[in-house]
Amino acid sequence: MVFELLTGTGLAASAGLNAYIPLLVTGLLARYTSVIDLPGGWQWLGNEWVLGILAVLLAVEVVADKVPVVDHVNDVVQTVVRPTAGGLAFGAGSAADTVTVSDPDSFFSSTGQWLPVLVGVLIALGVHLLKSAARPVINATTAGFGAPVASTAEDATSVLMSLVAIILPVLVLAFLAGFVLFLPWFLRRRADRRRERRAAREAGFRV
Repeated sequence: MVFELLTGTGLAASAGLNAYIPLLVTGLLARYTSVIDLPGGWQWLGNEWVLGILAVLLAVEVVADKVPVVDHVNDVVQTVVRPTAGGLAFGAGSAADTVTVSDPDSFFSSTGQWLPVLVGVLIALGVHLLKSAARPVINATTAGFGAPVASTAEDATSVLMSLVAIILPVLVLAFLAGFVLFLPWFLRRRADRRRERRAAREAGFRV
């Protein structure tokens, strides 16, 4: 069951960065390659109409997420979209036959589709909240110039993590380790920014 969990986790975490990339990657690989074989309840991901819609939504997301201020509005909207996509990605990935998993464990199939979807929602929501909290800090410290750079890095990470989750899920552990290492640094940086803003406000009041 470990590889199934890692595949689902990688896809769900990827959705926390970009809702459409893991779904599009999964659908394209399922439709045009033998790398992943989706179970009956998830074969709609490989439908050409679904793939087309995901491609259009991805194009909009890629542009909107790289413009300061607009990226914040987009993150608010994506608070619902990304966790939902994470649930779908985890559910599809954890139940699929892949080059690594030829016989998905019966644990998830015995509990129905709701449990893996719920797990995926929570994973994607956690990553999304961290991304949403980090972006204002990046924008403020770079006068907005960091937004497109950070967004491009997030998109690239989402693509890479989606592919790794399906092809070599054990490497998802490396992404998780990076996340654990990044979190303390980010929390300290955010606390520093709050102290700087508080000090600036107090200085303004004294003046």
